[in-house]
Amino acid sequence: MSRKGSPGTLGRETTSEVVLIPRLRSALQRLNPGLSAAALEQAIEELTRARFDLTPVQANREIYQLFKQGVPVTTINDEDEEVRELVQVFDWRIPSSNDFLLVSQLRISGQLYHRRSDLVGFVNGLPLVFCEFKTSHRRVEDAYHGNLRDYKDTIPQLFWYNAIIILSNGTESRIGSVSASWEHFFEWKKISSEDEEGVISLETMIRGTCDPARLLDILENFTLFSDASGRVKKIIAKNHQYLGVNNALEAVKDIKQNQGRLGVFWHTQGSGKSLSMVFFSEKVRRRINGNWTFVIITDREDLDNQIYKTFASVGVITEAEEQVRAESGEHLKQLLRADHRTIFTLIQKFYAEKGQEYPELSQREDIIVITDEAHRSQYDTLARNMRTALPKAAFLGFTGTPLMMDGEEETRSVFGDYVSIYNFRQSIEDGVTVPLYYENRIPELELVNATFNEDIEQVIEDAGLDEQQEKRLEREFAREYHLFTNDDRLEKIAEDIVQHFMGRAQAGKAMVVSIDKMTAVRMYDKVQTHWWRYRDDLQQQFSRCTDEIQRQALAEQIASMDETDMAVVVSQGQNEIEDFRKKGLNILPHRQRMVKGGLEQKFKDAENPLRIVFVCAMWMTGFDVPSLSTIYLDKPMRNHTLMQTIARANRVFHDKVSGLIVDYVGVFRNLQKALAIYGSGSGGGIQEGDTPVQDIDELVEELTQALAELLAFCHMIHRPSSARKATSASSSSKTPRTSWSATTRFSANSSPRVGRPSNSTKLPYRTPPPTNTPPSSKSWESCSPVSSLTAAAVISAPS
Repeated sequence: MSRKGSPGTLGRETTSEVVLIPRLRSALQRLNPGLSAAALEQAIEELTRARFDLTPVQANREIYQLFKQGVPVTTINDEDEEVRELVQVFDWRIPSSNDFLLVSQLRISGQLYHRRSDLVGFVNGLPLVFCEFKTSHRRVEDAYHGNLRDYKDTIPQLFWYNAIIILSNGTESRIGSVSASWEHFFEWKKISSEDEEGVISLETMIRGTCDPARLLDILENFTLFSDASGRVKKIIAKNHQYLGVNNALEAVKDIKQNQGRLGVFWHTQGSGKSLSMVFFSEKVRRRINGNWTFVIITDREDLDNQIYKTFASVGVITEAEEQVRAESGEHLKQLLRADHRTIFTLIQKFYAEKGQEYPELSQREDIIVITDEAHRSQYDTLARNMRTALPKAAFLGFTGTPLMMDGEEETRSVFGDYVSIYNFRQSIEDGVTVPLYYENRIPELELVNATFNEDIEQVIEDAGLDEQQEKRLEREFAREYHLFTNDDRLEKIAEDIVQHFMGRAQAGKAMVVSIDKMTAVRMYDKVQTHWWRYRDDLQQQFSRCTDEIQRQALAEQIASMDETDMAVVVSQGQNEIEDFRKKGLNILPHRQRMVKGGLEQKFKDAENPLRIVFVCAMWMTGFDVPSLSTIYLDKPMRNHTLMQTIARANRVFHDKVSGLIVDYVGVFRNLQKALAIYGSGSGGGIQEGDTPVQDIDELVEELTQALAELLAFCHMIHRPSSARKATSASSSSKTPRTSWSATTRFSANSSPRVGRPSNSTKLPYRTPPPTNTPPSSKSWESCSPVSSLTAAAVISAPS
């Protein structure tokens, strides 16, 4: 069916249409030369049919599948038989074969409302790019809350097709998906290389995401839909994921030259490594010829669960779970001998009976082994068995912490050098993670780290302390263990945890980390006792209080304490009932909750009253709870395990500004030594002395000094001019004044607020008076993306 419209409407019959049918038809004819006109009209009908019964993100997912896989149509051949065909919507390989158009001030009508969009980018007549602009004196956030949210409600059909949304005031710019809340709109600072100096500007955003090749790459290979939270969420790769995955893809293309050593992919914890694995594996399948199999290897059950659930939730696992997850060593051998797209396993399943050699399982060259936390346990006998089983496989190591400067050279011999780096500083500056701060509480209870030798640290670090390790810890390190588990010490810590939790300025969930399972249960019991004691004190204050405002505040605190839930989360063990009973503890009610209580879902739900959990090893890796803001740490840790644990608190969540580590054991006493892994050779601007965690006491001291200098400066400039001149002359004859430089140092390096990097540039942005001219359009092919989008924005940017 032919549809035509006047030139002023870009071929649309009505303003409610958001697809430019003539351009879509022309593109489909060009991209599908062997298909009939009837088949193409079927595809157009399927792409443009109404989807108002779906939410914008549900409709977006449905149409995205048509974009990526093709539109299924049915035609009749010469033998009068029905034939199913796929109509291709885009030419993914040759971007210039597609039709690009930018339209400014496009009027769109919804079912009840009319709106005018600032800028819409069409590809083959489909509205893939939506831009909302504000003047430079307005906040970018206003574009989200004041405009975008309204548009998704009033003209939802525009977002059925959307690939990316760009919000900007000319100085700051953010990009996000149709389902993203404001805190998940992010900056795009680099265009084509990790080595570039990051720049916050509209120009960088446009060049990095709206160049035709990059836009189609993002749409095809860096877009996912997840239903892990029970509702559909659209995910587009962040800048560091896009650059890092493309680096790794280049390594796959050079697989012969690098002999299968694809590199080490170091992206700091909380920056989306699991999703990067998905982006990487899916792009390899679509872009590089081969019957690829990806073997995802971890060394801990919780990590294996987390990564599998990530892959499954975004729909890239096409087989049943029992067909892709190794249940035993023998099952793993069966999986590796067969032909599966993706296999998940623990490295411990690459075991061989004593005195036996592990067998070779596959000579295939199109197997890529992806190891998570590549530095930890990949180089002993199990790792050799893995490489014996898959002698021609390629290896890519993912890690959330960098390689140690000493002792991990073997990592490079297996995986090669870094293929991508995204460190903690970059992550914080980009707003991908929040800063971490720590404070030492009740110092008299700290244990001097020097008393703990390498042996006890190693025992504690070993994969979660099983029964034998716990007994060895108690037996061989009796003195140290007694210091940790002394009843008076635990009592004081429990009391302090309650006081600290209730006095926090920032709400959020909390995790208490103890040395072992027994101590975790004891700490739960003690915190419960002090919790209700604290609550009774509040009730007494409420009874005596006469001020209505204070009474209201006390009533809210009491209500919060009444509804707050707590739980113990520890692994199961043989004879645990009897073992706990001997210590005067009852594990049964806790185990019942762990097995039947749905604790994981409750703790991940920010609205659920389960607010404090007590752990010793579980949930400390591979477990994301964005609302977790405080970790109470009473367990010796070091190096990678320490970094992985504290990173549980660095996730972005609503108005959360930071994560807090409360240290009762003194693990940060020698932080600089433990973090020697963050040397200047790590790249990304890391300097000697930089750490992912900053001491609150030091920051307060710097703030106090800066405020004192500022007050002194203000006092001086308000003095009479004669006095100022005298002071100035006196100062110049002695030492130079340093007030402003000291303040600058604090704001640049030590402030908890993450600001704009000092080297960022700004794109000039003008706002002419409003005009009533019809929508303007310009061919995307006739000029660069930057000049196109910027010109359109400058011509008709709204106030």
